[in-house]
Amino acid sequence: MKKITIAIMMMVLATLTAAAQSGTNSPYSQYGFGVLADQTSGFNRGMNGLGIAFRESNQVNFLNPASYSAMDSLTFIFDAGISLQLTNFSENGVKKNAKNASFEYAVAGFRLFNHVGLSFGIIPFTNVGYNYTASGFISGDHSNGYINTYSGEGGIHQVFLGVGVEPIKHVSIGVNGSYMWGKYSRSVVNTYTDAYINSLAKYYNADIRTYSVDFGLQVTIPFSKYNSLTLGATYGLGHNINDDAECRILSKNAQTGVRDSSTFVIEKAFKLPQTIRGGLMFNHKNKLKIGADYSLQKWASTSFPVYSDNNGHATYALSDNYFKDRHKFTFGGEYCPGAYSRKFLSRIHYRFGASYATPYLKINGQDGPKELSVSAGFGIPIMNSYNNRSILNVSAQWVRTDSKSFVTENTFRINIGLTFNERWFMKWKVE
Repeated sequence: MKKITIAIMMMVLATLTAAAQSGTNSPYSQYGFGVLADQTSGFNRGMNGLGIAFRESNQVNFLNPASYSAMDSLTFIFDAGISLQLTNFSENGVKKNAKNASFEYAVAGFRLFNHVGLSFGIIPFTNVGYNYTASGFISGDHSNGYINTYSGEGGIHQVFLGVGVEPIKHVSIGVNGSYMWGKYSRSVVNTYTDAYINSLAKYYNADIRTYSVDFGLQVTIPFSKYNSLTLGATYGLGHNINDDAECRILSKNAQTGVRDSSTFVIEKAFKLPQTIRGGLMFNHKNKLKIGADYSLQKWASTSFPVYSDNNGHATYALSDNYFKDRHKFTFGGEYCPGAYSRKFLSRIHYRFGASYATPYLKINGQDGPKELSVSAGFGIPIMNSYNNRSILNVSAQWVRTDSKSFVTENTFRINIGLTFNERWFMKWKVE
């Protein structure tokens, strides 16, 4: 219990660390809830997020809570990860680079009873973080210039508690219950070189507090002594979020210096989409595992608050044409020549993966960015005199986010995850 308490304290520290950072520099995070986070752990990321049908005894696979029933009965697993990334932004021949490092996740899991596993942890849901300017001239008049400054920060975090059960041999079910919280603040400040034009600033704020529930299923079909196929599926509830959105408009008279402000509030302004995921995984001798995942997030059935000004008539109202349903396809796998081999290179897990995701945003009536990504990684066993079960998961990932009309992002990311897998529940005998 002391060790479990220590793990919970580490989780609390991770929660405070995650809440203090944005995790992105993307200008696309100024829309919606922000950039959707990769809700995956170290071993998943080597396969580019694959995992709906994966059942691991030495890893916490929170993509599907049904997988918790496969956890080893003798160990307590604690897994934490960070990422380091370099992003190149390009638009109309202009290129910029940005560096970013962030804490990604911290999860733990252990077996409660025979065929019953439990997991808990913290993972990101969305990230908001950007700061850039756009300048130009009004109606081609080079004597009248403007500067628009866009900035924002925040994001939504998620802590979960889940359980997985195997009531029938080869059939597992599970559920994750999550508490979600976070704030975002965004601003658009317009200033002009003409002393007779009033400046205008718009500030958007929201404080999110809600929940989510995800159900999971896994069915394993053995073909022979050495081959099996596992089918996996998850379903996430969609529901209204009873939190308000605020928009504050501040204008300054350029001649008198008098400020005028107005505030708009929309009650119960947000909604979480339903999420449906499915996957399969072919397992050969526990050495070669190849799989594919598909996910659908039904964002099109949700709305989002939008400010508009038509000929001096300002409104702040919910828009039903802000999101699109997001489809994501992932293929990947891993190969481990011999998990118990005396040769170090044979004990390494070699991983690869590729994904394609459709846009979930509409920006000025046009489709937002789609996403293409590939990854490769290693699961390196940590060997010492008392532990041969912990794993260092390292992967490299390239992500291209682009749209026909907007910024193109090319991100190179290094993911590092450390899985502590200790025999905390083993009963030792002394002879």
